[in-house]
Amino acid sequence: MKMSGGVEWALHCTVVLSAAERPVPAARLAELHDVSASYLAKQLQALSRAEIIRSVQGHAGGYELARPASRITVLDVVEAVDGPQPAFVCTEIRQRGPLAASAEACEKPCAISRAMSAADQAWRASLRAVTIADLAAQVGSDYDADVFAGVRAWL
Repeated sequence: MKMSGGVEWALHCTVVLSAAERPVPAARLAELHDVSASYLAKQLQALSRAEIIRSVQGHAGGYELARPASRITVLDVVEAVDGPQPAFVCTEIRQRGPLAASAEACEKPCAISRAMSAADQAWRASLRAVTIADLAAQVGSDYDADVFAGVRAWL
């Protein structure tokens, strides 16, 4: 499974926003992660369209989570950025070529399609089981000090 780099950026931003005490400008998020502001803006727009984050207008504006971090899954973020399409799309190759099977003979998915579908379902279930709050807790335990206190102060 290959995901775009935007997924990583979006996940980092949602984790940071889960710890933010006020809306965070997009430029500040880009600076914090040392990433392209214009490319990050596209990921933030995708998150906003998916109602994972929302834009707050005004002098103290920026982005904030649209719902509690415990109600945003990693899969929500992945699908917001890369879309909900499955990783594997069967093209019914068995109905092509000199020994092509008839459409009637291909009523059920082949073993390859079933295996790929099962893997996709397992992958999605795994990502659905982890929330942004879970990631934030894990990030906090990855460091000796309260990493989010430093992030909050910097923001």
